[in-house]
Amino acid sequence: MEQDKQLRGQLVKLLRGGQAFKIREEILDGIDLQEAGSKVHHLPFTVWQLLEHLRIAQWDILEFSRNPAHASPDWPEDYWPSETAPANQAALEKTLQAISTDMEELIKLIQDPANNLFEHFAHGSGQNLLREAMLVAEHNAYHLGEIVVLRRLLGKWEQD
Repeated sequence: MEQDKQLRGQLVKLLRGGQAFKIREEILDGIDLQEAGSKVHHLPFTVWQLLEHLRIAQWDILEFSRNPAHASPDWPEDYWPSETAPANQAALEKTLQAISTDMEELIKLIQDPANNLFEHFAHGSGQNLLREAMLVAEHNAYHLGEIVVLRRLLGKWEQD
């Protein structure tokens, strides 16, 4: 029982970040409309496209983990927005809030001892909650790192 509690605690720390790099809130703090939609020469995505991709993928994994009837979007077209910038500040704020809210919902699943981290989902092909939590952590870390690079190249990120 103690090991289960420790594992859940470590997963939460992994998901929230801050152990090997800045936490998500710090990385995304202060992004405005102009920055979100700015293109960097030779890079395929804007900050907005990365944020939307992160939101969609995280939401999909969360829903897959808690809803056996969930149908995932089509890969890759439904995971990447075609728009290079948010329509307005409200759209940007909505995406940022959804990323945060969905992360907290995933953390609630992880923290609930009634949810067996190792039990395979009946609706999956071998996935379990532990695997899905680690997938979100890895995916988010990758794209948050890309966002840091874009912000640096746009002159919007202070060097550490």
